Amino acid sequence: MRTAYQYKLKPNKDQTATIELWLELLRRQYNYRLGERFSWWEENRCPVNACPLITSIPQLKDNPDYFSQKRDLVNTKDKFPEYKLIHSQVLQDCIKRVKVAFDRWLKADKNGQKLGKPRFKNKSRYRSFTYPQIKQDCVVNQRINLPKIGNVKLIQHRPLPEGFQIKTVTISRKVDGYYVTLSMEDKSVPSIISEIKPTSENTLGIDMGLKEFLTTSEGELVPIPQYYRKSQQRLKTLQKRLSKKKKGSKRWLKAVKALPKQHKKADATPRRRQLACGTRTKQ
Repeated sequence: MRTAYQYKLKPNKDQTATIELWLELLRRQYNYRLGERFSWWEENRCPVNACPLITSIPQLKDNPDYFSQKRDLVNTKDKFPEYKLIHSQVLQDCIKRVKVAFDRWLKADKNGQKLGKPRFKNKSRYRSFTYPQIKQDCVVNQRINLPKIGNVKLIQHRPLPEGFQIKTVTISRKVDGYYVTLSMEDKSVPSIISEIKPTSENTLGIDMGLKEFLTTSEGELVPIPQYYRKSQQRLKTLQKRLSKKKKGSKRWLKAVKALPKQHKKADATPRRRQLACGTRTKQ
C-alpha cells in the first residue's frame, strides 16, 4: 500500500534562502540538460533518404542519456561550485525528471498516445525538488530533518501512520508557502478482495448530471456544491484590484499574490468537504 501525507513547512530565513537557491540552481540544471537532449535530437534525427549523397555522413555524437548526464554532474560541480551545496541525490533526481519528460515525448504510452514536447522551465514553473531517500526518523517533535537544509519546523496536523516506511520526500513551493510531501509504503498491507456479490438489494445506482450533482436510484437528489461559483465574486474583486495597480509596484505584487491564494482556496474546498463528509454506504 502506498500513500502520501502533506504538511505545511515553516522554515526560517536561512532555510528559506537555501530552498530558493536550490530551486533556482535545479531549474538551470534542468534546462541545460534538456537543451543537451534537444541539441542531439535536432542534429541526429535526419532520415537516411534525406541526407545529401555528395557529403559524407559525420560520426554521430553520443546520445545524452540519464547515466551520461548523471556522470557529468562531477564536471558541473567543478565548474560551478555552488552546486556542491545541493544534496547529491536531489541533483540526480533533477536529471531523472529530464529523462522522464523526454521519454514521455518520444515514447507512446500503452494507449499509443504521446505527450507534448517538454518545455524549458522559468522561475514560476520549477517549484519542487525530491529526496529519493531519507532517514525513517526524520520527523521528530514537529520538525523534519532535511539533509543540507537542517531541522525545519512543520505543522503536523496528523500523525504518521504506523507500519509505513518513508520512501521519498518532496519539498514544494506554493502560493501560500512551502509544503513537504512524504510518500510512504507499507508492504504488509494485503490487497482487499471483496467477497460480497452485487445484487439488486445491495446495489445503488447513481446518475451524474448538470442540473443536480447526482441522483440515486432511490430518488435522492444531491445539489451541485458550486464552490467556484460561490467564490467568483471574491475573485472578481481581486482581479479588479489587480487591474488598477501599477505593474511592478509593491501593491501590485501584493495583489498578484492574493489572486492565486483565492484560486487555491476555491480548489481546496471540495477536498476538505469530501474528507469531512466521508462516504456513505448502503446497509
